[in-house]
Parts: sequence; C-alpha cells; structure tokens
Amino acid sequence: MTEHGALRVRLDRLGREVAKFGAVGAVGTLVNFGVFNLVRHLTDLHVVRASVIATVVAIVFNYVGFRYFTYRDRDKSGRTKELTLFLLFSVVGLVIENGVLYAATYWFGWDGKLEANFFKFLGMGIATLFRFWSYRTWVFKALPAREAVAHAESFLEESDERPVARRAS
Repeated sequence: MTEHGALRVRLDRLGREVAKFGAVGAVGTLVNFGVFNLVRHLTDLHVVRASVIATVVAIVFNYVGFRYFTYRDRDKSGRTKELTLFLLFSVVGLVIENGVLYAATYWFGWDGKLEANFFKFLGMGIATLFRFWSYRTWVFKALPAREAVAHAESFLEESDERPVARRAS
C-alpha cells in the first residue's frame, strides 16, 4: 500500500470514529440537557448541582454507548482499568463542563434559564474535546498493529516447525 493510500485509510478510520463518537455524544447531550432541565423544573436545586446530576446520568449512558458502539472493536482485556480511566477522565470533563457553568452563574450572575443552558452547552463543548482525546488515547485503546502482526507471524512460525508428512513413492 502506498503512503498516500495508508494515509487515506487512517483518515477514513478516524472519520468513522469521530462520527460514532459524535452520534453517542449527541444522544448523551440530549440525555444531559433533558435531565438537567427536568431536575431544574421539578426541584429547587441550584443550577450547578442540577447540572452535576445530569452530567453523571449522561456519563453512564455514554460509557455504554462508547463501549458497545463507538469502540466495540477495541481492546476489551482490562475492563476494570478501562472503567476506572473512563470515570477519571469523565470526572475531569464534569469539572470542566460545570466549571464553565459555575463561573457564568456565580462570578458573572448569568443565571437565567436560557443563560444556564447556553453556558452548560459551552462547557459541554470544551469538555467534549478533552473527553474525545482522553478516551481514544487512554481508555479505549486500539490494539497495536505490531501485536496483530506478531500474532500472525507466530502462527506462521508454528506451521513451519511442524514436520511435513512425507509421501511414500
């Protein structure tokens, strides 16, 4: 395969990954906003507390979507480590997302319903960039190509070592 062809394959693969990540993220965003506005409408919780609850619900939804849709072909050997890293990076994203909302609400006094949704959305956008990078880099790691090649080569070496049956002439 030429260098140009290999680059094209990598870009196509990245494009599919971004599209799947975006699809799960879009539904997760709807879940996040739905829970956020429902909690704000039904309770007297402060805006950031309502947002944290909504973000936690969306994190659970997103893990299922990422593991079983976006990154279903990725390494599944270390689920405990994967879940731990996912939660760690999700909490960092939660802090980014809700930090923007906190600053807008408590530092600048922008606490109307429309303003809260706008700054929640802005925080989610910034946090999404961080999450995409961290999930694909640390959580849902691609199996290295070298391992696949080594496995294939070891299979070939095993077949070379087997004695060849001789035919009687």
